[in-house]
Amino acid sequence: MAETSPDDLKGATQKPPVIPPKILWAFVLVTSLFAMWGFANDITNPMVAAFKNILLLSYTESALVQFAFYGGYCVMAIPAALFIKRFSYKTGILVGLGLYATGCLLFIPSGWMMAFWAFLVSYFVMTCGLSFLETSANPYVLAMGPEETATQRLNFAQAFNPIGSLTGMLVAKNLILARLDTTGEEARRALQQTSPEQFAAIRQHDLDIIIGPYMALGLVVLVALVVFAVARLPRSKGEDDTSLNVGPTLKRLFRNRKYLEGVVAQTFYVGVQIMVWTFIIQYGVNELGLTAEKAQGYNMVAMVIFVSSRFICTFLLRYVSPGGLLMTLAIAGGTLVAGTIFIRGMLGLYCLIGVSACMSLMFPTIYGIALKGLGDDAKLGAAGLIMAIGGGSVMPPLQARIMDMDAFNLGFMTLSSTRASFVLPLICFVVIAVFGFRTSKVHGHTY
Repeated sequence: MAETSPDDLKGATQKPPVIPPKILWAFVLVTSLFAMWGFANDITNPMVAAFKNILLLSYTESALVQFAFYGGYCVMAIPAALFIKRFSYKTGILVGLGLYATGCLLFIPSGWMMAFWAFLVSYFVMTCGLSFLETSANPYVLAMGPEETATQRLNFAQAFNPIGSLTGMLVAKNLILARLDTTGEEARRALQQTSPEQFAAIRQHDLDIIIGPYMALGLVVLVALVVFAVARLPRSKGEDDTSLNVGPTLKRLFRNRKYLEGVVAQTFYVGVQIMVWTFIIQYGVNELGLTAEKAQGYNMVAMVIFVSSRFICTFLLRYVSPGGLLMTLAIAGGTLVAGTIFIRGMLGLYCLIGVSACMSLMFPTIYGIALKGLGDDAKLGAAGLIMAIGGGSVMPPLQARIMDMDAFNLGFMTLSSTRASFVLPLICFVVIAVFGFRTSKVHGHTY
């Protein structure tokens, strides 16, 4: 019988590298996209409050910013996946960057028109591009190296998404919210009646401030487009097969319960993320009397917590079941949201900020669980998970609708409509916890 050498034992027990050296440059380049769409997401969330004051909108109307922004993901996900399947991940990235830059630059004529619908169109075009980017980059990162380390690789790449988000928050706080005219909503309504010219001048001033960062972002994205156009990105396994085979692929996906449950869980996760990060400003303003700029500062604290927790949770995945950790964090997140609902004052705000620590792991982990083992079906499967980002377009307007209502008398206490509206994030965490449990206990043999 042949003897087993120490080198053979080492090769048998050593875990494959998360990022193989030969794809390091391509991985760095693609990972930069995660920061770029994180920036877009979180420079946009505070604009819900900004547009409400500038254009004198209701909470429900202003939340249409999120409906348009995340609606682009939902509409374009499947066309993007089919396009990528027919061509390549790199071509999908180039199209995504082109649409992203176009949407940003459309802010210039939207501001000149001073029309809310034009801004919504700009957001929609922008996120059609982001849909291409996410549909390309997420499965591409999974396919770049060994399947055994795919979820860790995606979690690591996704860790740079909140860095972009934090940068977007800083820009929103210091270059937009801090520079807007301080005239309040009621005073603006009065000016609209008594001095339309002055009201129009204030509105144009504020819209011009919003346009600037988006115009600069569009130019940066155009530079990125050029870089990716000349870069040599490795083709992943299966990319040479450009046949669509949509029907058989969809049949296989619809028979995969783990995948379908992952799409549902991702829908509710994106919904809770956008609700928490969008309405933390309204919570601070309505419950604590903070200015929008100061409330955005607490949003930035939440993002720092999110970034830190992402790296910690990525490390914990080496030792803990992804499904089990997902369930634990969802339960903790739901508990903190309950604190936001029932505890008044700063403690309620601290609970809301703390929710970000629980959300940090969720998107890439749900994504990795749902796509694991799908092979080439992951290209179209990824589209379903990007469509799930549409949860961010539907749920914020629903929460805003609750915020537009009167306070709720529960008998033992009265809840303001702002605090009561966070029942929707609580429901979302329940759904995510169930998926984490089922991943750990029911789908464990397929993970």
